[in-house]
Amino acid sequence: MPINTKVPEYGDGDFDFESRYTAAEYTPEDTETELSLRPKTLDEYVGQEKVKSNLKIYIEAAAARQEALDHVLLFGPPGLGKTTLSFLVASELGVNLKVTSGPAIAKAGDLAALLTTLERNDILFIDEIHRLPKQVEEVLYPAMEDFCLDLMMGKGPSARSIRIPLKPFTLIGATTRAGQLSAPLRDRFGMSFRLEMYPPEDLARIVTRSAGLLETSITPAGALEIAKRSRGTPRIANRWLKRVRDFAIVKGDGTVTEEIADLALRAMEIDELGLDSVDRKMLDAIIRHFGGGPVGLETLAAVTGEAAVTIEDVYEPYLMQLGFLNRTPRGRMATAGAYRHMGVTPPDGLTGAASGQQLMDTGEDG
Repeated sequence: MPINTKVPEYGDGDFDFESRYTAAEYTPEDTETELSLRPKTLDEYVGQEKVKSNLKIYIEAAAARQEALDHVLLFGPPGLGKTTLSFLVASELGVNLKVTSGPAIAKAGDLAALLTTLERNDILFIDEIHRLPKQVEEVLYPAMEDFCLDLMMGKGPSARSIRIPLKPFTLIGATTRAGQLSAPLRDRFGMSFRLEMYPPEDLARIVTRSAGLLETSITPAGALEIAKRSRGTPRIANRWLKRVRDFAIVKGDGTVTEEIADLALRAMEIDELGLDSVDRKMLDAIIRHFGGGPVGLETLAAVTGEAAVTIEDVYEPYLMQLGFLNRTPRGRMATAGAYRHMGVTPPDGLTGAASGQQLMDTGEDG
C-alpha cells in the first residue's frame, strides 16, 4: 500500500521551536525518527485506549460495507500521535494516504489538485486544519458532504461555475486549536476525538519499544525516568531517548539506565518534572521579581525577553497542567507548588499544586 510520507512544516508564528528541546512540535531530526519508530498497526499503538477502541469499530464497519470511513477530526496538544493515527487508519483500511497541512493549501486550486488524485476510499490528512484559508475551507464543504468540487472558472461576465465529481474519500483533520475551527467545518466531521497527555507508565512503554527499534539496551527504570520528564508527550520522549542513548554510549556501557538518563537530562537542563531553563526562568521571574504575581502577560514578556504569544502558547500550558501557574483577570500567579519546586518557601496561606516530588510520586502530569 503506497503512502505519501511527506511531512508538512509545523509550528505557529515566528517562534523557533528548534531552539527549545522540550518543544512538542517537529524538528528536522524528528521527521526521520518518527517515521521509523511509528507503530505499524493499531494494536501496537500505545495509549489513547478510548480513541483506539472506537476507531477500530468504525474502521471494521467501513471495511465491511466497502465504503469510505466517515471524516475524522483529531485534536489535542502537539506530539501526541495525531499524524501517526492517520497513518494507522490508512494501513488498517488498506488505502492510500496523502499528507499535507493547512498553510500549504494556499488556494482552491491546490485543494482541487489533491482531491482529484485520490482513489476511491483514500484518505487525505490535513494537519493544522484550523489554518486553512477561508476561501479554501468553503470549497472543502461540498467536497466533504457531496464528494464534488464547485469551482469558478474565469472572471467577470464570462465567469462560470463548474462541478467536478470526486471519488468517495475520507478527510482526517488534525489541529492543536480546536476552538479556532469554524462551526461549519467542525460540524462536517462525523467523528471527533481528543487525544490526551500520556501518563508516565504509557510513555515508558513507548520508550521501551522505541529503544528496541533503535537497537538500544534500556532498563525499566531508565525508560520510566525518561518518561517522567517528557511532559506527557511521546514525541519528546523519543527525542530524549536518542540524546540519552548518546550519553549511554559515551558515559556508560551503552545501556540506558536510570542514572544515565538522569545524567543526560540534567546536562540538557531538564529537571525531574521536564521543565527546562526557560520554564524555570519564567517561574523565577514571577516569584522573585513580582512576589508571585499577579503579573501581566506583556510585563512578563518584557522581563523574560520572550514574545507574549510565545509565553501564552508554548510555555504556559505545561506549567498550568502541573498546577504551577494560575491565570487570573489581573495576571499570572505562581502557586505554592511552583514556589517549592523553585526552592522558595511559599507565603503563608498560598495554595496550589503539590510539590514536584509529590507530583512525580502520584504520576500526575496535569
